[in-house]
Amino acid sequence: MSPPPPPLGRGRRRAVQAFDAALDDAELVVARTALAQGRWQAVRALLATTGDDWDRRGHRVTVLALESGTAAWARDWLLAEPESGDAAVLLAAATVQRSLAGKDKPDLARDACHSAAALVPDDPTPWLGLLQLERNVGAEDVVVRLFDEVRRRSPEHHHAHHLMIARLAERCATAGPDPLHEVYDFAHWAVEQAPADSPLAILPVVAHAERYRVLAAAGLESTDPASSGHWVGRRARQVMKAAFDWWLEWERDDHPRRLIDLNFLAHAKFCEGRGAEAAALFHRIGPHQTPEPWSYPDRDPHTAFRAARAGALGTA
Repeated sequence: MSPPPPPLGRGRRRAVQAFDAALDDAELVVARTALAQGRWQAVRALLATTGDDWDRRGHRVTVLALESGTAAWARDWLLAEPESGDAAVLLAAATVQRSLAGKDKPDLARDACHSAAALVPDDPTPWLGLLQLERNVGAEDVVVRLFDEVRRRSPEHHHAHHLMIARLAERCATAGPDPLHEVYDFAHWAVEQAPADSPLAILPVVAHAERYRVLAAAGLESTDPASSGHWVGRRARQVMKAAFDWWLEWERDDHPRRLIDLNFLAHAKFCEGRGAEAAALFHRIGPHQTPEPWSYPDRDPHTAFRAARAGALGTA
């Protein structure tokens, strides 16, 4: 989370019931509820007013695309307004989600994304859809090219960077806990390329969690993250301290996916044994927990989150 994260396991099936992908975007929640009731005008207005805030647009389109009826409604919208970029982007995203769920063929999703990209050439969202589609199954050069297409249009695109971190973390799992693994290099490169106040500053923490997911799944780390030792090495502590210090000074209340970052950081601080710092993050997260990384490697994320929060806040 959950970029998309690895294939559905037991923990991820449970997570569908316990977590809201909309996070704290109240306007998105209203529009999604209206869509579920067959009232589409709110979605149309929402996308029209989101503009070129690409992180927010990608977040909203991806969440709306998860709804079962979105593809059919977007297809009707596009028939009525063939030149609507919003309709094409929403249809593309919904078709990607259907393909990931095994309900549509991947080529149908690819065609929808390319059609949307032709209508809105400056919008990274169709390319984000393709990156989501290829993240698990695409060849290396295809995934890199799609990431570059997103980044060319939105250099700090949050979701795209998370998808690349997850993909890179999975390479050479049998090599063991390698502190020089390329996923760490990518994360630090992205941070260096971004402005000082960019949420990409948290990427090294995300890389550390994604690498743990892969190593634990391969039997090379304990399946209990708090006792694995993965977060207590010198390099890990440096990464966690830098990220927490950044959050104290730069935390962005206006970023649509900031709560994903806060969940990764709270998870890391809890696993590191920094209860007071984790508690501050849990207070900021409030009810907006995310499946990832609490589900890593294959845990019930809701139970894991509640246990960690209770331990940090002293309410266990």
